[in-house]
Amino acid sequence: MTLELWLAYGGYLAWLVAGLCDFLVHRRTDLPHTSGVAESTMHLLQLALLGIAVVVGMGFEVERTVALLLLALVILHAAVGYRDSRIAFGRARVVLPVEQHLHSVLDMAPPIALAWLLATTWPAAMAPGWAILPRTPALPAAAWVAALLPPAVLCVLPALLEFRAAWRAARA
Repeated sequence: MTLELWLAYGGYLAWLVAGLCDFLVHRRTDLPHTSGVAESTMHLLQLALLGIAVVVGMGFEVERTVALLLLALVILHAAVGYRDSRIAFGRARVVLPVEQHLHSVLDMAPPIALAWLLATTWPAAMAPGWAILPRTPALPAAAWVAALLPPAVLCVLPALLEFRAAWRAARA
């Protein structure tokens, strides 16, 4: 693996750790009893949008159609992030300064990653045509595990636990 890919993967892992830290701050500010299910649902939606983006980016050649789909997913992630913040603000959940800084990382990582991906696949990303082609050759299984296992442990599991706690708080 090249130094460029190691640096990109390091950035990916740092972004995931920021996500984990964000969930830890949510626990500290008692999200289940303040903004609850509404905000937690936004977190799950954001994870789903970027999970789809990672799978699409790994599974298909980054040509025009895939590039536009990834751009749409990044924009949707930002829009849902804005809605997430509005929910927290509207429910008077305390958003600590550390959480605001974590959100800076969480908000900027997807557009930066997309820009890096497009820069490294240029000019194919802007080639004429609208085909969606499987990546050739396919990425090895180790790459899929390295890309999907860390977010499952660092972000998806905490998000599901947060949602469960919010759901229980809402029912109580």
